Amino acid sequence: MRRSLTSLAILAAVGAVLPAQAADYVTEPTHTSAIFEITHFGAGINRARFDKEEGKIKYDPVAKTGQVELTIDASSISTGVPPFDGHLKGEQMFNVAKYPTIKFVSTKFHFDGDKVSQVDGQLTIKDKTHPITLKATQFACYQSPMVKREVCGGNFEGMIDRTQWGMDYGLNMVAGKEVKLIATVEAIKQ
Repeated sequence: MRRSLTSLAILAAVGAVLPAQAADYVTEPTHTSAIFEITHFGAGINRARFDKEEGKIKYDPVAKTGQVELTIDASSISTGVPPFDGHLKGEQMFNVAKYPTIKFVSTKFHFDGDKVSQVDGQLTIKDKTHPITLKATQFACYQSPMVKREVCGGNFEGMIDRTQWGMDYGLNMVAGKEVKLIATVEAIKQ
């Protein structure tokens, strides 16, 4: 009997450290955000975030594969300054009336050991699609005490040239060409 309990304890301990298994995940909105940073007159950094995103993720840490499809409501952009938000939503920038969504679809997951290290994909803004790479600055899976399911997520960063998406307003005068993207994603296993 003692041997059975010891074996059971060992199996439980091993199970606690085994990696996540292949599964489908849905992004959790309170822990998922898309942010961008861009220089302003070379003096400072303007930051904005999108407050409404939704996504689906397929993740298999054993096979070291994954897929992401993230859709962002472009009209949910927020800088904390309503007139600036209005400018960003307007025709000179995101033109949210004509292009209401921004989309990221992954093409490949890269791993460093057992952890996701980068995700390659296609970013669509204003009906223009170009490849981007988002590097993981952190990544983990955990058993959530709140939702009683596995949650996987991380922080991903990359740089883009905004002119590729036809966003040329204020180029080299007001704002720079290079834009830093920061995506924080947590997704719940279904």
